[in-house]
Amino acid sequence: MTLDRRQFLAASTALAAGTALGDGPAPLRGKAEHCVFLWLGGGMAQIDTFDPKDVGDPKSKKAGSAYASIPTAVSGVRVCKHLSRLAPLMDRVTAVRTVHHDVIDEHAAATLRVHTGRPTTGTIAYPSIGSVIAHERGPAGEGVPGYVLIGFPNVARGPGFLGPKAGYVYLTDTNAGPAAFTRAADVDTERQAARDRLLTPLRQGAAAPVQGYDDALREAARLAGPRFQGVFQLDKEKADLRRKYGGEFGQRCLLARRLIESGVRFIEVSHNLNFLNGTGWDTHNEGQQNQHLLIEELDTALSALLLDLEERKLLDKVLVVVATEFGRPPEFDGGGGRGHQGSCFTMVLAGGGLKHTGAYGVTDGLSKKIAEKPVSVPDFHATIYAALGIDPAKPLFGGPRPVPITDDGKAIDLI
Repeated sequence: MTLDRRQFLAASTALAAGTALGDGPAPLRGKAEHCVFLWLGGGMAQIDTFDPKDVGDPKSKKAGSAYASIPTAVSGVRVCKHLSRLAPLMDRVTAVRTVHHDVIDEHAAATLRVHTGRPTTGTIAYPSIGSVIAHERGPAGEGVPGYVLIGFPNVARGPGFLGPKAGYVYLTDTNAGPAAFTRAADVDTERQAARDRLLTPLRQGAAAPVQGYDDALREAARLAGPRFQGVFQLDKEKADLRRKYGGEFGQRCLLARRLIESGVRFIEVSHNLNFLNGTGWDTHNEGQQNQHLLIEELDTALSALLLDLEERKLLDKVLVVVATEFGRPPEFDGGGGRGHQGSCFTMVLAGGGLKHTGAYGVTDGLSKKIAEKPVSVPDFHATIYAALGIDPAKPLFGGPRPVPITDDGKAIDLI
């Protein structure tokens, strides 16, 4: 038997991985089945949310938190006072306070880094965390996609070299669901048949673009069925529960729960429409003044989601992640807001069957420097993958060479 170059590389990589595993401990494997990835675009200020310090003062330029802190269900762990609903639930949560990367000045590059776990490159389009999970685990139910994005589409969320099959279905309107799963009103049966006749000669050669078009048509037909489309009928939920979830962001989180129950494996929920403070989590200048409204909205939605999942006995099966592209420094800028900080910031894990500790890692007195237990973005990704039963070191194929799922990431001790 002869091997071509790709087969040889695959076999070599698998052999190397097997040898490494034989010399060391087996990879951690959690029991979570789904992931809800809450994206706070703009850069959540860790010092004003999950890693509070002494209160500062923007008028006198005294560095510190914008708000007082409160105790939580975990002794010694405090959060901002505007996270009052979440505070009693922090025994189901771990705020990873020592995440870091080296991107500070560019939102898009930092967003790509947190979604793919790798720096921007001109040679390889790396897959997002949602695409990797969809690729490795697939949907957990029939007639649903593996990956749904509730928010605007973006290359950072895409499948990269894994290709369209690992891509997402997206929507921005929680009342309507995804568009384009049925023919447009002006495309009747006869017009569709004419299109098919034009494509027939090309189909005989199995050209890649035509193959992709056909695959997309088949997938659209599959997802146009009542099972998936019925998920978006939020009016089927009790009015009291909908009120508990709160406004638009909360309704997106409620929809995420319904998508989980339908069998979708990974849902990203973007907090990126109708920001209550005018700027979102990018809290330069005046955005800081009403930042508390955003934090309260997050508090309402996240606490409702965790309690709802727990009530339905799903919390151990669903890993909830709160992610953002970077954090904020303790100093206030000229307009009373904050700049960017990638060297030390917080992202959050909840549920998913993890051994939660309320907080992981220690920062200095201003949440500016890491004092204990640094966590790289690949480490954070590795923890998510391991929680979902995916080996973070497993090689992926589809690009010019095999690429490990994470860039040498090591899961933190929560599995």
